[in-house]
Amino acid sequence: MESGPSSITRALRVVEAVAAAGDGVTAKAIARRLGCPLPTVYRALGTLVEEGYLVRLHAVRGYGLGYRIAELQRSLAAQVRPPAVVRAALHELHNSVGAAAHLVVFRDADVVLAAVDDCTDHPRPDGFEVGEPVPAHAIAAGKVLLAGQRLVRVGELLERAGAARLTSRTLVDRRALDRELLRVRSAGAAVEVDEYRTGQAALAVPVRSADGEVRAALGVSVSRAEFTERRWELEVAVRHAAGRAARAGREDRTGAASGPLP
Repeated sequence: MESGPSSITRALRVVEAVAAAGDGVTAKAIARRLGCPLPTVYRALGTLVEEGYLVRLHAVRGYGLGYRIAELQRSLAAQVRPPAVVRAALHELHNSVGAAAHLVVFRDADVVLAAVDDCTDHPRPDGFEVGEPVPAHAIAAGKVLLAGQRLVRVGELLERAGAARLTSRTLVDRRALDRELLRVRSAGAAVEVDEYRTGQAALAVPVRSADGEVRAALGVSVSRAEFTERRWELEVAVRHAAGRAARAGREDRTGAASGPLP
């Protein structure tokens, strides 16, 4: 494969094309999708297969994602995973209130899902994958993190991540969102109903470090109907869990995970 940024970019596009097409996509199909010469695609495929990012599937005479991709995802999830004691607080919250519990953190300018504790009866919201960014403007935990930032910084974060309208109730107007963040800052908790997914609701509170800085946000997600019935019960439980997570994170000295709290 040729040296230089252009060849690297083409290799990345090839990986994306295989991911989009699924197992069994052929080199010719990839070349058509990318508008690249077939020999160029073959060279990229050879290198990517050799390095483990793609696999050659002989049974279907095509290509698929390689297992190095899964390794990278696991590594990313491990880098944002909080300490075991914090994950235990999430697990206890999930079991005590019967709701999916989650923790989000900043990773540079992205708001990322660091951990989630759910089950078949209490599933996480669609699109919640550990190690991946979440739309901060549309979820309660994201609003908690945004509320801890200066307005200028909020603008920078939203400009980078975007503020897409995910439902008819998603706050996309900057003035309306600023007012909402002011309420979150004052109340010490954020609520969202139908803003991320129609029919779903969530509540989150900050997890503070020893110096009082908001380093993470802990929340639960339930159906809209259940939230209406249990709103205050959920808030009490989430606040208790966040306090436990903050204390546990500060006391943890195992060094087994970097975690969101120093």
